[in-house]
Amino acid sequence: RFSMIATVGLILVVGLGLSGAAERSYTAGKYALELDGIIAGFVKSVEGGHATSDVVTEKLGPDYIQKKSISNLKYEDIKLSVGPGMSKDLYDWIKASLDKNYKRRNGAIIAADYDYKEKSRLEFTDALITEVGMPALDGGSKDPCYMTLKFAPETTRRVAGSGKPIQVALHTQKKWLASNFRLTLGDLDCSRVSKIDAFSIKQKVIDDERGNKILIEEVPNLGVTMPEGTWGNHFYDWADDFMIKGNNGDDKELTGRLECLAPDLKSVLFYLDFAHVGVFKVAPEKWESGAESIRRLKAEMYCEDIRFNYTSAATE
Repeated sequence: RFSMIATVGLILVVGLGLSGAAERSYTAGKYALELDGIIAGFVKSVEGGHATSDVVTEKLGPDYIQKKSISNLKYEDIKLSVGPGMSKDLYDWIKASLDKNYKRRNGAIIAADYDYKEKSRLEFTDALITEVGMPALDGGSKDPCYMTLKFAPETTRRVAGSGKPIQVALHTQKKWLASNFRLTLGDLDCSRVSKIDAFSIKQKVIDDERGNKILIEEVPNLGVTMPEGTWGNHFYDWADDFMIKGNNGDDKELTGRLECLAPDLKSVLFYLDFAHVGVFKVAPEKWESGAESIRRLKAEMYCEDIRFNYTSAATE
């Protein structure tokens, strides 16, 4: 005789009115970020931030039913996609975090309808930024792009919205295209760099040798693509000297800057400064016989520190 034991998880998708059955469902047309009571701007997308628990499964009982319970209440990280047109306060928070001046902030994610009327709020407390992500940049693309921002709240709470319109001063969002960038790296010629890989700077909580919780920064590697030829030769020469000949001390590492430009290709929206950059691979892309496209190569580099900053063009 055989027994079958099934473990089942249920996911329910429901639509709930905020004030009982009399209120109809609504379409959330806009999402705004509020920091310490002040609207920081409208975001492209938002996810996470809800309470969750681990499910504990106990040993099988005599009735062949596994009893379950929950433990370890926690709150998901909140992940936003943001671009130009947000408040100076938000960019200052990002800058402070990458300057290792970590600040906890209170705030809310506000869901509004297409008339900008507040319908619900996900309020959060004591949030720390845990990740800042830069999108892939491509000189041949006309797609808009956005930074990703992830922060970890101590607590969250969903409450009904006020029903009042959100202030409209920050409705206008500036366009930031994936093709609008400028890279400098030491004295290398980066004028023909056509692509920069997406990367994320992460803040991770660890325990030090005394048992104290501290934040450390995980700095990503950088990948850039360019045509072979004169421009690529600069990177080949650097790799030959740095890797093969072994001239790779601190004094041989480079500094650089990535500037994200407005549509006029003159005004700088954001910029990231790179420190202690070293190359560990330069190689051409896959070769294909008979291909008519320009041969390109990719340089891969490590980086020890990245700092974020912005100009008034991002907030005007």
